[in-house]
Amino acid sequence: MTTNAAHQLAQVNIARLKAPLDSPLLRDFTEALDPVNAVADGADGFVWRLQGESGDATDVPVFGDDWLIVNMSVWRDLPSLTAFMYTGRHRELLKRRYEWFERVAEAMTALWWVEAGHRPSVAEAEERLLRLREQGPTPYAFDLRTTFGPHGREG
Repeated sequence: MTTNAAHQLAQVNIARLKAPLDSPLLRDFTEALDPVNAVADGADGFVWRLQGESGDATDVPVFGDDWLIVNMSVWRDLPSLTAFMYTGRHRELLKRRYEWFERVAEAMTALWWVEAGHRPSVAEAEERLLRLREQGPTPYAFDLRTTFGPHGREG
């Protein structure tokens, strides 16, 4: 996929907790948040991530549901995002996600292109995710299986 310096890739993913964040069930997940976020912050192509009062986004409300947590970030391009996602500690945690989060049939992750410098809001991310659920992958909101470039061409 060709990238364009005028555009960057936004991603949101949400997850439904199996237990409260301070429960023993989620201890490994919560203890890994700061180290994994530090790796993301230093990763090639990383631009920005949503943070709440806690320094991560676990305290940022999404869809008005206390059992959902949100992760949102902006990256230079898709290869930068996937290189982070599928290597190192993040990959290890990704393999364990169903220990901590419910399996959900609907889309929980959406990607979209933003103008360089734009920082998406949670409301924007919710809208993109809902559109992906309603219409499937389009240049407006897509997933990792069906991607689009910054100018709307399927990639």
